[in-house]
Amino acid sequence: MAAGLAACGKAKEAGDNGGGKKEGKAALTIGLLLPENQTARYERFDKPLIEKKIKELAGSDTTVLYENAKQDASVQQQQVDTMITKKVDALIVDAVDAKSIASSVKKANDKGIPVVAYDRLAEGPIKAYTSVDNERVGKIQGESLLKELGDDAAKGEIVMMNGSVTDPNAKMYKDGAHSVLDGKVKIGKEYDTKEWKPENANENMKGAISSLGKDKIVGVYSANDGMAGGIITALKSAGFDKLPPVTGQDAELSAVQRILSDEQFMSVYKPYKPEADAAAEMAVALARGKALDGVAKSTVDSGTAKKIPAIIVTPFALTKADIGQYVGKEGFFNLDEICTAKYKAQCDKAGLK
Repeated sequence: MAAGLAACGKAKEAGDNGGGKKEGKAALTIGLLLPENQTARYERFDKPLIEKKIKELAGSDTTVLYENAKQDASVQQQQVDTMITKKVDALIVDAVDAKSIASSVKKANDKGIPVVAYDRLAEGPIKAYTSVDNERVGKIQGESLLKELGDDAAKGEIVMMNGSVTDPNAKMYKDGAHSVLDGKVKIGKEYDTKEWKPENANENMKGAISSLGKDKIVGVYSANDGMAGGIITALKSAGFDKLPPVTGQDAELSAVQRILSDEQFMSVYKPYKPEADAAAEMAVALARGKALDGVAKSTVDSGTAKKIPAIIVTPFALTKADIGQYVGKEGFFNLDEICTAKYKAQCDKAGLK
């Protein structure tokens, strides 16, 4: 990817690419706006990985201005205004609300600040986008759940706990999961979970148990790990003799430990480093006024823009058998973080030493 960036050819003028500096060695200021801190990945992986790559590409004198919206779309809009006031050369945004951020993206673009949409496809005149293959995430979750259910798929019903309707990724996860699950298992209850919050997933799951009866529930599709935690708490409170398989996404530390403890069946590991590297490379290129032809090999369409240069990263299933291959790698947890005293026996059993 870095080689592709170097081979982009002569830089175009800033106006040709929607903003940014002309080619040169002047120190850059890059803005980074992440959506929330309930999901551990953003502070633990995304932020430091993006910052590190930006400085590798643009030099140690590069400034990265960081803000976290803590799941508040209006706060994030104010943060964009602040970045505009500080005259950043490019802005990386993981939108809380992909639609409501559009006017803020336009403001930045009008001031010559190119915006890279990170992880979620924001609307407005964004100049680049990177994320994982989100529909594939849903397919992986659905396929894993069906495989684990086996013959039990015909003996009961599953509950689907989708993400927030304000997140375009949530629809892609849902669509991917439905493409696998529909016709193969009965979906007893399905929810779009407000703000992805675990406590909302917990309440939804309590409602599903009350409505369907715990003897009818054979599995739970959870779109991410945070919600899986809330779901599993509800299942335990309901007195399940054996927890039904519960999916997840993000490979959070607590989820990895739940998988080792046989409480959560699986998660989806999204390699954060290539996604973070892609965002950094595109932001630095745009800030320098360079085209993205040599970096982004594909394009996507949003609700408001067409043929947005994009880099899409492949996700992977993470079950107990898969954990060992990722331990200690950049963008994953090390052995000491996973195998605390509470989980030592489970780690030993899984061969994590």
